[in-house]
Amino acid sequence: MKIVEALEVTKTYTLGERRIRVLDEVSLSVADGEFVVVQGSSGSGKSTLLSLLSGLDKPSSGRVLLGERDITDLSEDELAPLRNEAIGFVFQSFHLVPSLTAIENIMFPAELRQDRDAQARAEGLLGRVGLRDRSENFPHQLSGGEKQRVAICRALINNPKIIFADEPTGNLDSLNGKAILDLLFDLRKEGRSTLVLVTHSLDIARAADRVVLLRDGKIEDEKPDAS
Repeated sequence: MKIVEALEVTKTYTLGERRIRVLDEVSLSVADGEFVVVQGSSGSGKSTLLSLLSGLDKPSSGRVLLGERDITDLSEDELAPLRNEAIGFVFQSFHLVPSLTAIENIMFPAELRQDRDAQARAEGLLGRVGLRDRSENFPHQLSGGEKQRVAICRALINNPKIIFADEPTGNLDSLNGKAILDLLFDLRKEGRSTLVLVTHSLDIARAADRVVLLRDGKIEDEKPDAS
């Protein structure tokens, strides 16, 4: 069963008098429970594709389906609860709330759902990424790698059906990077999440079910893995 699908999506931006086409009629479907890695050089459209698939941005043309629901023309008020319930997104720039502690940042999406178990699950996630002793620290008191781990915990707090991650281990050393990947893979093995990751890591790509290569806004190649 398809969990997310892009149908001939194009994304263009206007820069002065120039129109820049970042994605050019890209079609991609991801099956429930699949692990897909998206690769490509800088400017190839990887991050833009993730933003469109997750409903964070809208295509200039084409359609995006989440499950069987066309989300292309949904309003922000319609999209927000859908994203909070079904999607986890890990950004390169973290997007943590400066005025909230680490555990409060993680709990925030669950509290929007009035989840009474939010704190217990947040504490459990912090323990799994080795940050239990940093729960009361604010973002400015955390290193880049620690912020990334908090951001990943926040993305996982609602047990999303699909997780989008843009270079999720880019700010981590090898040991902490492995801990994050183990956590993501554990969720997948438990049958709870589909993974769509943008990464330059060959090791991560080798673990994927499928690798999608973008070049100049188009899918140049798809293969079962990077072996």
